[in-house]
Amino acid sequence: MRTVLVVLFDDVQSLDITGPVEVFAGAEKQAPGAYRIRTASLDGGSVRTSSGLTVVPDSTLAAAPAPHTLLVPGGPGTRAPDPRVTDWLRAHGPRAERLVSVCTGAILLAEAGLLDGRRATTHWAYCAKLARDHPAVEVDPDPIYVRDGPVSTSAGVTSGIDLALALVEEDLGRDTALTIARHLVVFLRRPGNQAQFSAQLAAQTAQREPLREVQQWITEHPGEDLSVDSLATRARLSPRHFARAFQAETGTTPGRYVDRVRLEHARRLLEDTADGIEEISRASGYGTPETMRRAFLKTLGAAPAEYRRRFHPAPSARATPAR
Repeated sequence: MRTVLVVLFDDVQSLDITGPVEVFAGAEKQAPGAYRIRTASLDGGSVRTSSGLTVVPDSTLAAAPAPHTLLVPGGPGTRAPDPRVTDWLRAHGPRAERLVSVCTGAILLAEAGLLDGRRATTHWAYCAKLARDHPAVEVDPDPIYVRDGPVSTSAGVTSGIDLALALVEEDLGRDTALTIARHLVVFLRRPGNQAQFSAQLAAQTAQREPLREVQQWITEHPGEDLSVDSLATRARLSPRHFARAFQAETGTTPGRYVDRVRLEHARRLLEDTADGIEEISRASGYGTPETMRRAFLKTLGAAPAEYRRRFHPAPSARATPAR
């Protein structure tokens, strides 16, 4: 039996608790005896979440059982944490077989020195702060979760569900994780290196209408000629003026924006269709499978065929329509 211990504190984000807990509780129903879920606060008293809900823990942190998986949620309460919480984490975190944080729970792990020398992520709005305050931590702002040895950190709220499903799949197998995902009506597993934002959300929306139209055109036509010259013509600007204006208004260059849109498009086709690699490379604007392969290896660390093998569900594993 794996004990999952969730650390509670005032102003915690309720979904950071309930999302992963629902996953582990679902796994316990599918495989009785697999997990024992416990919650604990400093004094054993109830905590008030950032949304106003009250959660009553099972025990004090001092009396909590030794965890297999120690889960630290996030929320506003991590901004000025009680030093006793970080002291407890510093003393007990290394004893857990797995350390897991959701959202800004990574800040508490960092304060306790548990992320030093490791790659980690957190909610996009706090990645810069985490990197600035803890230079010994290699902060990656893009993925929805990062696993570095026994330490796993995830981005905002729902990514805690993705990470918990990945841990259950590791512990109990794909079928159990898939059953839980179906019950929760979520994807079995979004890849951990999936970006926290799509290209459109990661970039700012241009203020001027011609540039906004170009952004939309790129998204809808990834297989077209998306060179700066071609896009500048569509925006009715000179290439030099277009490139400067696009970066000034969106925060990224046209080339980087196009690269991200094409990668997202290719990933969706690999995940959701049975189209061949060559067909997908053309539809996504790469032209050749080798060009797409280089883009995948550079950004995701996996070739398209490997990516599909890992994240394209088998026909029998796809959820049936709700009745």
